[in-house]
Amino acid sequence: MPGRSVRADSLGVGVATGAYGVSFGALATTSGLDVWQACALSLLVFTGASQFAFVGVIAAGGAPLTGAATAMLLGSRNLFYGIGLAPVLRLRGWRRAVQAQVVIDESTAMALGQPDPADARLAFRLTGWSVFVLWNLMTLVGALAGTAIGDPRTFGLDAAVGGAFLALLWPRLTALPQRVVAVVGAAVATGLVPLTAAGLPIILGGTAAVLVGLFLRREERG
Repeated sequence: MPGRSVRADSLGVGVATGAYGVSFGALATTSGLDVWQACALSLLVFTGASQFAFVGVIAAGGAPLTGAATAMLLGSRNLFYGIGLAPVLRLRGWRRAVQAQVVIDESTAMALGQPDPADARLAFRLTGWSVFVLWNLMTLVGALAGTAIGDPRTFGLDAAVGGAFLALLWPRLTALPQRVVAVVGAAVATGLVPLTAAGLPIILGGTAAVLVGLFLRREERG
């Protein structure tokens, strides 16, 4: 039964991804946010990369507006996910607004990886909402434990999240232009760390990556 396999895979991704919320909660409270602020970010923003970027900027002494701009830049990819998902999900009215909250990397990948439209919609819902529920619950757990465990960097929580993100990203970069864009963006961001205010390296690195990607695409068409 195809639906059974989709359910198992979707819930498996939801559990594995949602568990990372404990890392965000711990980092948020040790970076200066209180428990309710950390929980509000997970509930309303709900995109891990943006949340970690915002907390990272705050922890480094950056302005909240800079952190917000960095988070928005990273979260803008979800807009393009929504464009790709729209013809698959075929949602209208308030249902579209509700389901938009769980348009994330995992739900998009699970949905678009299904050959059958019904399975795609099932995978999207199960993955997105299981991640949402567990991410928010584990954010609360991590935030409450943040003060008790001290600096989460001591336990490698920050490195674990970054490593997991890289492990998920790199296999998707199957073509040389994609890897060139990724390397350029990372190099620009890394090089600007000692020269600019907190948060700006990510913004400028992302901008450089977009420009390089557009240039390479234009060259391919030419």
